[in-house]
Amino acid sequence: MNAHYEPLDWLVFGAYALLIAFTAWWFNRKKANTSAEYFLGGNAMPTWMVAISVLATSQSAATFIGGPDQGYQGDLSYLATNIGAFIAALIVAQVLIPRFYQYKVYTVYELLEQQVGPKAKRRAGLMYLFGRVFASGARLYMAAIAVAMILYGNIAASSVIMATVVLVVVGIAYTIFGGIRTVIYSDVIQCVVYTGAAVCVIVSLWLAIPADFSTVVNALQSPAPDQGSKLALFKFDWDFSASGVFNMWSVLTGFVLLNIAAFGLDQDMTQRVLTCKDARSGSRAIMLSIAMVIPVMFLFIVIGLLLFVFYQRPDIMMGAVDGSNVGQFQGEKITVFMHYVLNEIPAGVKGLVTIGIIAAAISTLNSGLSSMASVVVQDIYKPWHEKRKPEQDDHHYVVVGRFAMLGVSFALGAMAILCYFWQQYSQMPLLKFALSVMVFSYSGLLGVYFTTLFLKRGSEASVLAALIVGFMATLMMQPYVQSVVLPQHWQFNLGFTWQLCIGTALATLVCALGRKPVVEGLSASSHGSQPMQQVSYE
Repeated sequence: MNAHYEPLDWLVFGAYALLIAFTAWWFNRKKANTSAEYFLGGNAMPTWMVAISVLATSQSAATFIGGPDQGYQGDLSYLATNIGAFIAALIVAQVLIPRFYQYKVYTVYELLEQQVGPKAKRRAGLMYLFGRVFASGARLYMAAIAVAMILYGNIAASSVIMATVVLVVVGIAYTIFGGIRTVIYSDVIQCVVYTGAAVCVIVSLWLAIPADFSTVVNALQSPAPDQGSKLALFKFDWDFSASGVFNMWSVLTGFVLLNIAAFGLDQDMTQRVLTCKDARSGSRAIMLSIAMVIPVMFLFIVIGLLLFVFYQRPDIMMGAVDGSNVGQFQGEKITVFMHYVLNEIPAGVKGLVTIGIIAAAISTLNSGLSSMASVVVQDIYKPWHEKRKPEQDDHHYVVVGRFAMLGVSFALGAMAILCYFWQQYSQMPLLKFALSVMVFSYSGLLGVYFTTLFLKRGSEASVLAALIVGFMATLMMQPYVQSVVLPQHWQFNLGFTWQLCIGTALATLVCALGRKPVVEGLSASSHGSQPMQQVSYE
């Protein structure tokens, strides 16, 4: 263990360990006995808890570490992206959530079974699983790296692997018996922990800066002669490159699409909304979570702004801090926040930051375990098994769900370890790919849902083609792919929000080429109270 921990830090660790042990036992006292309880919480979860769970799922250890970096290097414009999130949440609340409850779905991809056919549901579910293994595994890797640096004082393979194992074991302990209900309870606890840790970091930074409020604000408004204000919130420049993704044109287009996909088409977050008692409660949970994201994200950006003053304004710090070597650890590039934690943060607060990173990682990991297990069981295993044993007891799927969680946890842990070794021994940007892969998946999913819901077109074949085209089109726009397949004078720099717009448009066109199945009779889910629809696939 890192020798730099003080007794106060160990006291914090002990308190958090007791909290983890007690809440894991308490939440799992009542085991889920039906698939509705295991995957949907019996549709009895309080709206406010679901909202916090959605908030915690949208955050991660990457946010805990990367949020301050946004404030340090940039400004407040990231907060403006929540305008796009509000617009997206309204669309999801009005269009998608009512349909999910109408058809009594367990996963968002079951809606495609009603609109197109069972193969469309399975293929969309597989696309989600593919993207989520990469995305959640990469976030787990980032958390494991941070935990290894803080706990062990190094980023050796053994330390990172041990940190990964610890995070996975704690995540499984929370979720495997109680299912989504315990995930939501856990999210509330972990959200309070990592938000509280952020507040403590802000307080410690403020106390370390020998200046009053007005001096700090003036320093942020005029950081350097050739640099704009770090307090800028809205940007209206016509910049379509990666550096311009936070301008208002991007917020009102790409970020709207991104959040429609995140809140309405990504089982990772939408599963929580499906645990509410009805569509109205689910819609309120989404809107409330967006409202809560703003102050929470603001906390992490403020940390970065204060770190800018701490390291880049020696006139204010009176030369007490050397900012010349910020961002390095054992020859590896790290964020300014991790540099501060490893070198400057006071005792006690260091322990809080450690458990804050762990809490954010556990929250994200729990979300992936539950949502991926639900897709594996409901969209892939259950349809296959019902053909063999149509009268199977429902508790069987709960047991399968627990085994699915174990399998998913192994996959995410393996992906995190793969990211570590790939990062160490290869120049190919696997980590960058893994962190952005859900955006690649979103292009196809958005195109498919837009086509089937609004254009009333699409077939099982065109759904598959649209998912592939959306993914590949977005992948081909990545700089690391362009450098391999395109001449240098053809290469371009396009922000991910615009990539998402283009990928979605192409996927929509491809999906619309298919004819929609002829539906006879009533539509309902295979596990709902209404009879199953009769579909003729032409």
